[in-house]
Amino acid sequence: MTVAGYLAVDSGGSGLRVAVGVPGRAPSAQRETREPVRTGARGIDPAHLMSQLTPLARELAAEARVGELGTAVVGAAGFATLGDALRAELPDALARALGVRRVALAADAVTAYAGALGSRPGAVLAAGTGLIAIGTDLTGWRRADGWGHLLGDCGGGAWIGRAGLEAALRAHDGRAGGSAALLRCAEEQFGPVRQLPGLLYPRTDRAAVLASFAPRVADRSAADPVAAEILRAAARHMADSAAAVCPVDGLPEVAVTGGLSKMGDPLLVPLREELARRLPHARQVPPEGDPLHGAVRIAAELAAGRLTLPGEPTMLHVTAATRKRTDKSGRIPLTCTLPEQDHPGNQ
Repeated sequence: MTVAGYLAVDSGGSGLRVAVGVPGRAPSAQRETREPVRTGARGIDPAHLMSQLTPLARELAAEARVGELGTAVVGAAGFATLGDALRAELPDALARALGVRRVALAADAVTAYAGALGSRPGAVLAAGTGLIAIGTDLTGWRRADGWGHLLGDCGGGAWIGRAGLEAALRAHDGRAGGSAALLRCAEEQFGPVRQLPGLLYPRTDRAAVLASFAPRVADRSAADPVAAEILRAAARHMADSAAAVCPVDGLPEVAVTGGLSKMGDPLLVPLREELARRLPHARQVPPEGDPLHGAVRIAAELAAGRLTLPGEPTMLHVTAATRKRTDKSGRIPLTCTLPEQDHPGNQ
């Protein structure tokens, strides 16, 4: 027997993670790809996303014995600033290829929030190579940082790695604030530090290369005061971002998600201290799940008609099929965008 189900997608820098399931149950089937969705002059490329997603979704639906995928949630890195083409084209593309009737397109920070805290008010620090904070009082979204490694992402992995390499170069030069321990680590990982500019500046994956040095900073922090201070400074930056987005009323929750949390106590202990100092009214909690888990949660709530997270075009954009239509060939069902006031989170 087949039943109606949902499609949940997490589109990030390393590829797609996709889950199919039935509302009210755990996902029945999951897969991932290793090819990131392309971006171009129009932003995130809907056609490239669909070329990867369509065969995967059909395979998973068959495996999960899901008769139709009535609801789809796509969380995408860069959606807030690069999502125009997705908003314009993806709902129709999902309807044509998979028969989807309800679609939520979300920034990956929103799915990270939903995975960590569900639909409760609070703030989430998504800390990996970059750093973004997102918060909501369930009437609107606030975000802080997420400006990339050249302009911001303060306290993220690339920021920590860059600060560690700067301390290494200071030690090489004999300038104040240097760390001989980090200089040795840099030479072990990258070779002679005189070659660092040539190794880093031309690379398009510069942020990831910088972030790869962050664990070395954490490893040395117990014995090296310069490394320890870098992590304390990162914790202050992260708490600044959380304080900028956390609701000021009530009893909000604060969670940290993303790969940077794997650095453990060297970062998390000072971060907990800074969050307690900056947000004494908030309760620090562990994240309940990751961004794919968040996409699943949003899909289940959308399918049940009880989505309470706020809708905003660049953060959480909800569409639904209000009636069947066709194109000139008479074959293509389309979706119609709901007015913002019809989104449950805006009522």
